[in-house]
Amino acid sequence: MTRTSVASRANLGLVEDYHQRWLTDPDSVDESWRSFFEGYELGKTPLKTEAAAFGAGPPPAQEAVKGVTRLVDAYRELGHTLADLDPLKLTPRRQSDEQLDLAAFGLSAADMDQVFYSKLADHDHCTLRELLAILRETYCRTIGVEFMHIRNMEVRRWLLDRMEPIRNHPRFDLKKKRRIVYKLNAAELFETFLHKNYVGQKRFSLEGGEMLIPLLDSLIERAAGYGVLEIVMGMPHRGRLNVLANILHKPYGLIFSEFEGNMPETVAGDGDVKYHLGFSADHVTQDKHTVHLTLTPNPSHLEAVNPVVEGRMRAKQRRNKDTARKLGVPILIHGDAAFAGQGLVAETLNLSQLHGYRTGGTVHIVVNNQIGFTTSPADARSTRYCTDVAKMIEVPIFHVNGEDPEAVVFVAELAMDFRQTFGQDVVIDMVCYRRHGHNEGDEPGFTQPIMYEKIRNRISIRELYTEQLVMAGELSSQEAETIAETFAEKMQEVFEEVKVRGIEPRVVPPGYSSGPWADLTPTFSFEPVDTGVSYEKLEAITAVPANPPEGFTANHKLTRIFQARVKTMQERGAVDWAFAESLAFGSLLVEDTPVRLSGQDSRRGTFSQRHAVLIDQHTGQPWIPLNNVAAGQAQFCVYDSFLSEAAVLGFDYGYSLDEPFMLIMWEAQFGDFANGAQVIIDQFIASAASKWGRGSGLVMLLPHGYEGQGPEHSSARLERYLQLCAEENIQVAVPSTPAQYFHLLRRQVRRNFRKPLVVMTPKSLLRHKAAVSPVDQLVVGQYHDVLDDPDSPDRARRLLLCSGKVYYDLVAKRQEVGKEREVAIVRLEQPYPWPADELKRIFDRYPAVREWVWVQEESQNMGAWTFVAPRLAELMGVPFQYVGRDASASPATGSKLVHDREQSELVEAAVVGAAVPHLVTATPVRALAAAGLRQGVS
Repeated sequence: MTRTSVASRANLGLVEDYHQRWLTDPDSVDESWRSFFEGYELGKTPLKTEAAAFGAGPPPAQEAVKGVTRLVDAYRELGHTLADLDPLKLTPRRQSDEQLDLAAFGLSAADMDQVFYSKLADHDHCTLRELLAILRETYCRTIGVEFMHIRNMEVRRWLLDRMEPIRNHPRFDLKKKRRIVYKLNAAELFETFLHKNYVGQKRFSLEGGEMLIPLLDSLIERAAGYGVLEIVMGMPHRGRLNVLANILHKPYGLIFSEFEGNMPETVAGDGDVKYHLGFSADHVTQDKHTVHLTLTPNPSHLEAVNPVVEGRMRAKQRRNKDTARKLGVPILIHGDAAFAGQGLVAETLNLSQLHGYRTGGTVHIVVNNQIGFTTSPADARSTRYCTDVAKMIEVPIFHVNGEDPEAVVFVAELAMDFRQTFGQDVVIDMVCYRRHGHNEGDEPGFTQPIMYEKIRNRISIRELYTEQLVMAGELSSQEAETIAETFAEKMQEVFEEVKVRGIEPRVVPPGYSSGPWADLTPTFSFEPVDTGVSYEKLEAITAVPANPPEGFTANHKLTRIFQARVKTMQERGAVDWAFAESLAFGSLLVEDTPVRLSGQDSRRGTFSQRHAVLIDQHTGQPWIPLNNVAAGQAQFCVYDSFLSEAAVLGFDYGYSLDEPFMLIMWEAQFGDFANGAQVIIDQFIASAASKWGRGSGLVMLLPHGYEGQGPEHSSARLERYLQLCAEENIQVAVPSTPAQYFHLLRRQVRRNFRKPLVVMTPKSLLRHKAAVSPVDQLVVGQYHDVLDDPDSPDRARRLLLCSGKVYYDLVAKRQEVGKEREVAIVRLEQPYPWPADELKRIFDRYPAVREWVWVQEESQNMGAWTFVAPRLAELMGVPFQYVGRDASASPATGSKLVHDREQSELVEAAVVGAAVPHLVTATPVRALAAAGLRQGVS
């Protein structure tokens, strides 16, 4: 097809003809025309045939029309590069971009007064000169928008319809403007009051970014209009105190009391610094809607809180039966350097549309101070914007000048509208500055002298906006002064009261004060819990996967497995590990306790053992047997996660904060994969109860065991979790039988308290012939922290204490050498909380023992040895010997041959008592004590 010149009325008719053909069948016209009409539809630039519409001049040429269409799209895509975003003007604002030059679109100065048709114009047509002014006003002022990377045309059109008719320039009424002034006063005066009265104390002030407070206020008000009931927020330390005071309404008295050194949030814990703490409160909007606000506590590990917030919101949505995910909104506040630099940002963004983790869209706010600690953006990222990572999930990014308050509030409302409309994330990049250094005692001029010379001479946004309204006659000077005086007087009054009277500390940790936690206690108890399940119930659970629905074709190998389980149950035989786990899950479900399991390949199981989701062999459709056990049962939620540890573990931990009556598990593909989530483990799981009073019943399933698979997949690093143990903060278990695992999972949600549980789960034991349990052990009983030798050797003079898989090797060797009556083997199934009483009771059954030995597969500097050694010495008053691998830098050998030899020799050394030089040692505990190991028991 030859290109047609649009230079006459007749040719315009031809264009209309092509347009109609394109509407009917896009492939019926040339590719260049397809591109033209797509741009025309997006820009809603109607083609007219009335010559009168062009005025006295001729209609534009076709190439010019196409050029203008491309120009409009270019401004939509690149206009943000010319926007006035930096209040400090650190670099001269770009006035032009070669990609936006007229010549790039086949246009020139000669076309400036040519009339073109565009919906951007007030009357659907304007000159090119006027069109350029409209485009610059819309996309190049104090709001710069990135949205053309989004392939969804519906999203693009929605954004265009919201931005272009008003040219990204809102018209707010006086009530809204006054509210902005009010919130700016609250934000700034709070900071200046603290600066004056607590000189030298760190507070990580919001000064320079005070517009965050009106921004958040606008988001909450807008969300309430959609019927939102819950908002969960996460943020770093900068500005946290301000958000607590002016958004969550945390009483000034509590905050001032924390500055005085009191810790009103803490009971029997260590507490945390004031700018890490969380809070929750009901917020009543201007229209009298109530929204419950929660700010999640967070350490100084920037962005670590992100997945935790997402998990909390998912749990709240579940409790509210909010399947549309419209009644709860997560809001995450970031710093610019962290948003660009922290991998957890990308991991959390990646959660946003995944079936097991989506929350209906998160509003991300970047408080862009244009600096990270002392590092400038040029050294902090390789991208133009700190927000470029968000483009990977194709969501809109609004860059806005933090010193245009009305633009900031407009963007906030637009972002919330987008979230509620499309259920996707949205990003607000508020460009501002940081008035002080990283903290109030830091000197930023050492490294950024030019930036801070500008900041020192800059008046605040509160003063700027107040002056703007006063000059416009929308606010009087007297009103402005009254607002400021009212805030100052209120804070001074509370300050003086705190100085005189102090603040009474709370008597209940905040995580247990209300909601689903109100019926639980924060105190650990060794009180046994009966976790047996009736045989009839177990039989019903077993039958389900063996009888798939009509028309469903299961894998024939799995069919045999499930049918064999039915036979086992009928004969009251022995169950293996995966069978026991399925029965534990199913029994909880029929007792109305929901179960959530997520992790990499958790539905099938890393070792092809679980098969929680069956796939039709012909259609590929999934079926979850455990969701079909009984009418009215609870739901089994099992998800294959994406290839992340930190974000997914953080998400499931967050879920557990708001859902204590659900068995919530995260499973590592191999136990050592948890290394990638160490920040979540250290800062949240192990210490949150002590720091923030937050309870959690999260279960971590970590496959562990030395089978000769090399250093990467042998050890789940048991020693790391034991090192974190103190004040009964977590539970660490190494169950060695399917029955023990069954009771352990059920015990986790049948106690009247919740503590995180770390489980060293097996690999080879999944199919070990000896690692089975009679069905009757599931029907009655409980979890045992210590398992005595079932053979009860009556002449035992040597007692071996161990945990995990090595037990089965020790039993086999004992039988091989005929020492069944001389060597007792006891299993420590729960290293922490340390079961001292149970161990002492069992040890006292062996009065003839003269040789006390701890046996482990792990190297001497790993595993449980350094944890148990001082505790055993204190418990028994006799030295325990160590038998295991020598200390090493790597968890295990990479050679299967070497591994087998090591394992054989250490087992023989344990049972027979033979010394094996250079491989295993026999180190009495007093040698460790001489090296300075603490003897006390936690």
